[in-house]
Amino acid sequence: MSDSVRTETAGGVLVVTIDRPRARNAVDAAVTRGIAAAVDRLESDPALRVGVLTGADGTFCAGMDLKAAARGEQVTVPGKGFAGLVEARPAKPLVAAVEGHALGGGFELALACDLVVAAEGARFALPEVRRGLIAGGGGVVRLPRRIPHHLAMELLLTGRTITAERARDLGVVNRLTPDGRALPAALELAEEIAANAPLALAAVKRTVQRADGAPESEAFAAQAAEIGALLRSADFAEGVRAFAEKRAPRWSGR
Repeated sequence: MSDSVRTETAGGVLVVTIDRPRARNAVDAAVTRGIAAAVDRLESDPALRVGVLTGADGTFCAGMDLKAAARGEQVTVPGKGFAGLVEARPAKPLVAAVEGHALGGGFELALACDLVVAAEGARFALPEVRRGLIAGGGGVVRLPRRIPHHLAMELLLTGRTITAERARDLGVVNRLTPDGRALPAALELAEEIAANAPLALAAVKRTVQRADGAPESEAFAAQAAEIGALLRSADFAEGVRAFAEKRAPRWSGR
């Protein structure tokens, strides 16, 4: 782990906080190592079901630390991409809790999560074209898959900053909260997810990922394989028993 990234657990939820407030939580090598280590911990610990990514002191992330990049610091991890996350494709769900600015790579970190909770004062932008670059940490790839093509192109080609309300209207943000309440709302959402069967949660993510851009027949074939494995699992048997006995299920992850 890194001093620039803090982690704490809340039940089955791992909260990962980027903690460089003086740099608006911009991503340098230490943040990259810290996020990568946190994702590894989330994936390897069976007691952890969901991750929440946020930033300290009212800012999510201002993107790549340009001064760190100029010093030659590595802000990518092989196989995991920018900030140790954007290409990682973790099996467990991730929720972004966004306060303040999510700019450039910060917006891309939010896009790498499965759900986004944002405070009303949050702002989102992919301004790389204004600096002679493109949003190469997943923005150019992911945004047109999340929202209509022409609306994504407008944000990518202008570099314009949008409000959290506009991001919600576009479908990028799941929930809006008052300022200062994004993390509690994200934790509430994460806990609701964590109450479900862990094998099923991972199967949902894998099926959605495999179906992205695949022919419908291949998507259904991948889905059938996932369902077959789930039907043979101890968790499915437990879910059926719990329903019949009118009690909460006790998941084993097997």
